[in-house]
This record gives sequence, C-alpha cells and structure tokens, in this order.
Amino acid sequence: MESFNQKIALKNSAIALYIKREDQLHPYVSGNKFRKLKYNVAQAQKEKKDTLLTFGGAFSNHILAVAAAGKEQGFKTIGIIRGEELNDKMAENPTLQKAQEFGMVFDFVSREAYRHKNSDAFLEQLNEKYGDFYLMPEGGTNDLAIKGCEEILTSDDADFDYICCAVGTGGTISGIINCSKNGQQVLGFPALKGDFLSEDIRKFAKNDNWKLIADYHFGGYGKVSAELIFFINKFYQQYNIPLDPIYTGKMVFGVFDLIEKNWFPENSKILLIHTGGLQGIAGMNQVLRQKKQTEILIND
Repeated sequence: MESFNQKIALKNSAIALYIKREDQLHPYVSGNKFRKLKYNVAQAQKEKKDTLLTFGGAFSNHILAVAAAGKEQGFKTIGIIRGEELNDKMAENPTLQKAQEFGMVFDFVSREAYRHKNSDAFLEQLNEKYGDFYLMPEGGTNDLAIKGCEEILTSDDADFDYICCAVGTGGTISGIINCSKNGQQVLGFPALKGDFLSEDIRKFAKNDNWKLIADYHFGGYGKVSAELIFFINKFYQQYNIPLDPIYTGKMVFGVFDLIEKNWFPENSKILLIHTGGLQGIAGMNQVLRQKKQTEILIND
C-alpha cells in the first residue's frame, strides 16, 4: 500500500501546501502505526514468536494497530492497558472493543503499576504470566519503528522546503528527519506538554535540520478546545480530509496559524504528514457528547 500527496488549495497565499495521506495506508493499522509495526512484525516472525505484547491507554491508536496487525499476520496479541477501571467500561470504548474483536487479550493494570511498565521486575512478571512474547513499547517507538518511519518520505518529496508532523513519542519525526533531504526543515508539533521530547528525538535523529513548535498542544495530550474542533470540522468540510484531534488536527491547525502569521517565507512549499489516528474520533466524540459540546465530523 502507498500513501499519496493531496494538494490543499489556499486562498490569497503564495504558499504551496500538500498533505501526505498516510491515513490511507490501512483502515486500522494506519499512518505512522503502519510504519512502526512493519519491521517489528517482521522481526517477531524472524524470532519465531507467536505473541505480540504492548502497552497503551483507553483509546490508543497503537493498541488497535497491534491487534489488527496481529490478526492479519497470525499472532496472538496482549494489551497491557493503563487504568483498572477500564475493565468495567469496555462497552463504552470503541477502540478496545475493536481490538478485542481482533483477538487481543487485555490486562488492565493500575496507573501506579503502569508507571513501572519498563522495569525489569514488571516485565519479568509479564513473562511469568504470558510466557515468551515479542515486546513492543508504548507508542511503538524503537529502532525498527524508526526504520519504518524513514520510508514515509520518497523521492517525490525532495522539493518540499518544510516537512511538518505531529509528535507523540518522537519516533515518527525521527524517521522523517533521517530521510529528509539537505535544505529541508522538519517541523514537529508536540501533542504533549513538556520539553522532554527533544532529548528523545536526539536519541534517534541523525540530522539537526529540525525544530519543535510547542505552541499548539491545546493544554496537553488528549486535550481539545472548541476552537480546535471548529477548525477540524471546517477543514473536513472544505477539503474532505478528516483530522484526528489528538495529533494531526493540532499540527494542521498550527501550520495554518503560522501561515496566517507569515511565519513561512513566501513561495515556501510545505508537506504535512497525516499520521492517521482517525479511529480515536469516536472516543473523543463520546467525551464531547457528554459535555454537550460540538462533535467532530467524520464520514461513517
């Protein structure tokens, strides 16, 4: 499967804007999750593992992607889920329901226990409980994930001046940085508060042609505002491109705001990376519905 670049027509602007539709790669293993899992699944097969185990929260794109990939490739899948209370709320969670349909087995752990998910003691307990498995980190970022993300840009993207993407764990942007060309600048838009991401990116990125723009997290991970929802819906109505509110929606909002503020030089050619995550809209709409706020439009 391949993604494609879709032009976004801007009125009264000398900027040329395109979006790479990585969300079109797969209905459930979409965007950066497709890239991150590609070589990890191959490695699990090489090691003759029959089980993939990973970690995630209530509406995790990664959890669903691992479940779907496991189903397709013949693996058992185990999801260590943050929050014991979610065990009693499965009926309200479309992400976990779909992952369960794909055969994933859940282990709901307390938030305190989840903080120690990377400790030797915690992992040893999982080995004793589930036997031999292939371990995928939360969010899927590791060396093999970076290798997959290095395939996001192709030779067709060499003439873009700016490459823009959302940042969660730092894996996707690291791969993009590594495959970017001389003269290109990679701009990352963190979905989380905090300045720790730069150090995480430096562990994997081989070039220094990148910058984080931390002004568009809208309060932090999973936080949204009426302004952001309005923008996402208007963007969908105008361009027929759905955006998720956790990652890509915030990045695209940021780029449009910077264009409005003349941040980019005239005649710049910009490529936005759509990293998928659209499955999370259903969960976000549940929250918005409960708060009696405007929901996100999407094609059912």
